[in-house]
Amino acid sequence: QVQLVESGGGLVQAGGSLRLSCAASGIIFSRNAMNWYRQAPGKQRELVARITSGGSTNYADSVKGRFTISRDNAKNTVYLQMNSLKPEDTAVYYCHTGWLGRDYWGQGTQVTVSS
Repeated sequence: QVQLVESGGGLVQAGGSLRLSCAASGIIFSRNAMNWYRQAPGKQRELVARITSGGSTNYADSVKGRFTISRDNAKNTVYLQMNSLKPEDTAVYYCHTGWLGRDYWGQGTQVTVSS
């Protein structure tokens, strides 16, 4: 059974930082690309950051230079370090991966940035 469990969201002032974690089980984590998505109220879910099994990363233009995705294969965990947060970063953040032809999502963690 594949499970993705996020943690680390919360309320932070603009300019602040948060680190999200996503612990994965039920997959061969080291072989999987891992993604962070977010969904703000009234908006579509969007890809924020991606890290491949080899460690290559990609970011949405809106977060480049502020967010960093990383992974610890020994802990089956992917992280999203978010710095210089802005009110427009407010959203529910979801961890995502694909495994054996299926998509898997975490339950989401709320990030709220106050101005």
